[in-house]
Amino acid sequence: MNGIRLWAVARKEFIHIIRDPRSLGMAIAVPMLLLTLFGFALTLDVDRVPLAVWDSSGTPASRELVCRFGGSRYFEIVRYAENYRAIEGAFDRGEALAALVVPSDFANRLAARQPAPAQLIVDGSDANTAALAMGYGRAVAAAFSQQIALDEIRRAGGIAQPALIDVRPRVWFNSDMESRNYIIPGLIAVIMMVIAAMLTSLTVAREWERGTMEQLISTPVRGPELVVGKLLPYFVIGMLDVALAVGMGEGVFHVPLRGSVLLVFGMAALFLIGALSLGLLISIATRSQLLASQLAMVLTFLPAFLLSGFMYSIDNMPQAIQLATHLIPARYFVALLKGIYLKGIGLEILWKEAALLAAFSILVTAISIRSFRKKLAP
Repeated sequence: MNGIRLWAVARKEFIHIIRDPRSLGMAIAVPMLLLTLFGFALTLDVDRVPLAVWDSSGTPASRELVCRFGGSRYFEIVRYAENYRAIEGAFDRGEALAALVVPSDFANRLAARQPAPAQLIVDGSDANTAALAMGYGRAVAAAFSQQIALDEIRRAGGIAQPALIDVRPRVWFNSDMESRNYIIPGLIAVIMMVIAAMLTSLTVAREWERGTMEQLISTPVRGPELVVGKLLPYFVIGMLDVALAVGMGEGVFHVPLRGSVLLVFGMAALFLIGALSLGLLISIATRSQLLASQLAMVLTFLPAFLLSGFMYSIDNMPQAIQLATHLIPARYFVALLKGIYLKGIGLEILWKEAALLAAFSILVTAISIRSFRKKLAP
């Protein structure tokens, strides 16, 4: 491989990118825009669930229960209802996602030391929020029930016995349970996969459509030199995007980076080589910019978003889908970024993911070089 010819191809591609504002905008502005939009809009935190209340008891005990719900960080009382029809209307209009119904005999049953049921109705059209809201409601009700039991013991002159099991939960690696702390690292992987593949998916196809490939074929430039030369400019831009994304994660979203910054960039370099080579392979195979861009989106965005473990846990997927996720390179990059960002671990634990990512990059790059032929016929 001749370094002079390689640099000539890379320089030509650099000049093309600089002279084409659209390519430069896609390469730099689009990743930052996507990271901003997804970073602020995409959240899995469920706090302040809108709550409607129908308190038909109207007693101090029922008001205490209602205050327990309204005073927690998980619920926000948005309206008071008089019947089930009003609750249904609040659900239909989207005003409330949950409703607390306190029966009229609530206080009397408590005074008689009988179980006093209260109903929590949840809008199941959003299954994730509904499941979390039910869990929050059970926790609030359990704390209220425990407080009543302690008050009864004290009034009877007894001594409240401590619980035999004292569970004190503590969250490691993401103590505030902020979904943004693990969404942003995953977003970096997904966005870089899509942008990298889409950028290089147009390079060779553009040469064929504009008729400049014939000129390149007539030059002494060899196939590997042309492929690598076209990859180099986009690799530099991709690493710049990684630097901007890491900076935004720290400065804009305040996501802690507990591991090695150099390791992040090293793994990003491996990932970019594979993603860029995949886009170039698509471009070589299709020779059409429209078809290449569409195929790149199907082969990169959907698998990276759905099957990388970024949004959905791979362990909860069917067995066949779990096996298929091993073919998605974004899976390994997401695991690497989350381990480095949240846990601060290194290659002594993440070596397997790094090795598979390196194998993917080497394999796709080799296939891209082998697939390119300096001839006019497909």
